[in-house]
Order: sequence, then C-alpha cells, then structure tokens
Amino acid sequence: MNAIPYVQSVTNCLSEAVGEHGLDADHYAETLQRTSAAVAAIRSAHADGTLPLLNLPEQAEDINLLESVAGQYRDQFADVVILGTGGSSFGGQTLCRLADIGFGPRDGAPTLQFLDNVDPHTISEMLEKFDLSRTGFLAISKSGSTAETMTQFLVCLKAVQIAVGEEKSAQHFTVITEPEDNVLRRIAEKYGMSVLDHDPDIGGRYSALSLVGLLPVMIAGLDAKAVREGAASVLAPIFEEAPPNEVEPAIGAAIAVGLATENNICSTVLMPYVDRLADFGLWFRQLWAESLGKGGKGTTPINALGTVDQHSQLQLYLDGPPDKLFTVIMLDCAKEGPLVTADLVHDEAVEYLSGKSVGDLMDAEQRATTETLIRNGRPTRIIKLEKLDERAMGALMMHFMLETIIAADLFGVDPFDQPAVEEGKRLTREYLASNGT
Repeated sequence: MNAIPYVQSVTNCLSEAVGEHGLDADHYAETLQRTSAAVAAIRSAHADGTLPLLNLPEQAEDINLLESVAGQYRDQFADVVILGTGGSSFGGQTLCRLADIGFGPRDGAPTLQFLDNVDPHTISEMLEKFDLSRTGFLAISKSGSTAETMTQFLVCLKAVQIAVGEEKSAQHFTVITEPEDNVLRRIAEKYGMSVLDHDPDIGGRYSALSLVGLLPVMIAGLDAKAVREGAASVLAPIFEEAPPNEVEPAIGAAIAVGLATENNICSTVLMPYVDRLADFGLWFRQLWAESLGKGGKGTTPINALGTVDQHSQLQLYLDGPPDKLFTVIMLDCAKEGPLVTADLVHDEAVEYLSGKSVGDLMDAEQRATTETLIRNGRPTRIIKLEKLDERAMGALMMHFMLETIIAADLFGVDPFDQPAVEEGKRLTREYLASNGT
C-alpha cells in the first residue's frame, strides 16, 4: 500500500488538550465507532460500482484517451478558458493552481482561465483582450442546461465565430456533459464540436478526479495519474478493512460531527499555509456546505489562508465566539526559498530575520498560529504535508470527499443532492423570461 502523503492529528480537538470547547474523548470514541457503517458502505459501493467516484483512482484508460485532447489544446492555443460554475470549475481550478499561481503557466502549456461567474465586465474584458484565434474553450455542465454555463458558452461561441468563421469555430471548443439529450450537447453537435461524456453518477462537486478536473490538469502540464495515485492511497485502508481509527477521513468526520452535535461547534475553518492551496479552500467550502447543509444539519465552512488571515481573521478566531473547528494545513517549508542576507540587516529590530529564509518565516508562523489556537482552547486539527504535488493534492481531495460522505451519514443527510438551491434556479429563469430576455 502506498503511504498517504499527509499526516493528520486530531489530538488538539479533544477536551483533554483544549478544555471545555474540545470534544470529550469518550464521545469521540463512540462517534468514531459509528463511522463503521459509512465506511462499510463505501467499501461496498466500490465493490459493486454504485458510486463511480470510488473507482476512478484505479483507472488509467480514460486518462490515456484524454491525452490527444490535452495535446491538441497545448499545441494549438495560447489561452484556454474553462466555462463552468461550482463543481464544474472548482476542482480543476484547485488542481491547476499547482502549475500556475499567477505568474504564468509551465513551459509549453497555455494560460488557463476559469470563467466561473457571469459578471459582464469580466466576460467582455476576456473577449476583448484574448486573441480568439488562439483561444480554446472547455464548456463543462453535467446537466447541459446550467444557465451560467450556457450563457458563457453561447456568448463565447458567437465571438469565436466572428473571429475565425463559423466553420472553424468548432475546433476551438470541447464540451463535457452527460451522455443524454440536452441543449448543450445539441448545440455542440450542430456545430461539429468534440463532446466528452460526464459520468451521470458523479456529481459536480465530486468530479475533480474525473475528466472534469483532470483534462484541465493535463492541459496545464500536470500529472493526472499521480493525482489519482494520491486519491488511491486514502481509499486503501478502507478497502483493506482497516478499523475506523486507521481511516483518516473517518477520524476527521467523527471530530467534525462530534464537535457539532456535542459542543455546538457550528463552523469549520480550513486554513492552509500554502498559496497553492488557496483555491482548495473554495473547493472544500462548496463540497462541505452543499453536501451537508440540509434539514437544519451541517456546519458552516470558512476558507482562510495563512499568513494572510493571521492579519485579518485571527483576532476573531482567538477572542470571538468559541464555535469553530480549525483545520490547519502545514507544509514542511523550513530552509526553503530566498534568504534575508545579513548585509541588509542594519537594524536590530529585524536582526531575528538575518540568515533566515522565507520558508523559515512561514514555518514559524504556521506553528505559532496553531499553538496559539490550541492555547486559547480552540479545537485544532493539524494536517502536515512533506511536499505539495499532484499526489498530495489527490490525497487531500479524496480525504475531504470521503470525510464529507461519512459526516453526512453521521448527520443523517444525503451528501449527493442539493434540493434547496433549485428554487433560485427556477426564479432566475422566470425573471429572465418575464423581461423578455
């Protein structure tokens, strides 16, 4: 079994470590034992194929088939725009952050832009600034009818048709949608675009390890197979029938649900100390909120980023309501990065920085923040990474997807539906229709 590329510690979530706001050890043990049913159900769903998400990590054929598509986009385009929203966008964004944190793509790869909103200024700016003759588009909508994605797609299609002609425009688009009749597929087929099938049994917010997330990964020059290898390492203990105390997502779910039900810890703060994980917080926020927030159940996910939020949120976290669980993701970064050289340190106020690297400062700050949270009685889970690469990212994503599914079982809710959001979609269509748009 490949080792899981992170270490999780929940010791500082227990009352014996942080006092009254921590989880009682006996209740934690009882809640952890209750995860056995969900873990067994996951194992069964993998065996009979009823939850395809669980079978993705062991597959490679689909990745091999995507190589030609990814190669075409890398060779043909300077810019690639991913059209989609929510789960159709967050997974790919999160993974592609490994390749480009804002200073440009890897050598030989196009710049990837994720257009996940319908702000008219943003879309107009993109269409004006990009050379559309050298721009490719991926349009992703599981249902093939998402209003935001359809608007993006139709607007961009018209702009490309004007730029290169209707006959050539199809070469600039690939559509990912369910293998059934829907409006996105019909339009794509009308114009001769390439259409790839979105598995109808993998929901958008659980689709990061499918072609939805991995095709952008491959275009960005990242290793899609390594992403899945990391995910497989998290699943392995479940398939080997390890007890719940050896299943990392079960441990996390027991802590989160136990604190919510026994201590009224109603918010969960995910705070990585790595810029490349900034989008991971957004991905987690949708996953946790949309999967668990039902029937008065669930906790509110909050994304934060160290060291940035030490200077914007930490006062509240330490001295505000004691209603939060903290998950700090720490990276082994000491001695990494450029140094503060001694020749520039002329003031005793900054002597402590002399000879230290940027990584030394980040390492000290992530450890200091974690210790401060614990000393102030805040339940604090620590996840440590030796390095952050495709394998580690795949493991983190699988961990939190499984943790969410197991937590849903403990809460007694369905992690795969989102009934409350349908009213807003219906009203949006009504407003547009009533305005004659």
